[in-house]
Amino acid sequence: MTRIRRGYIARRRRTKIRLFASSFRGARSRLTRTIIQQKIRSLVSSHRDRDRKKIDFRRLWITRINAVIRGNRVSYSYSRLIHNLYKRQLLLNRKILAQIAILNRNCLYMISNEIRS
Repeated sequence: MTRIRRGYIARRRRTKIRLFASSFRGARSRLTRTIIQQKIRSLVSSHRDRDRKKIDFRRLWITRINAVIRGNRVSYSYSRLIHNLYKRQLLLNRKILAQIAILNRNCLYMISNEIRS
């Protein structure tokens, strides 16, 4: 009986998986089952960390704004600043406020004084 040659579909699938894992170390780049497990874990981690990055940057912006506002030696806090911004319907997000706080503190002090009065 002659030997049956397998098709190329399974090999093509494994090659595609190996290309994904080519930068991994050890068995995670060589063994198909281990590659599949590691691929699932890495995709889960990347998805989770994309959300985590948004949270971390928001915390950083809030910390920067709060530090500059409290450094003004006035009994004024981040929460009051944001509350007054919403009351005055000023559309400045936290990222922009943090950039203003770092690059031009006097501008942030002017904004806080304007919305407070």
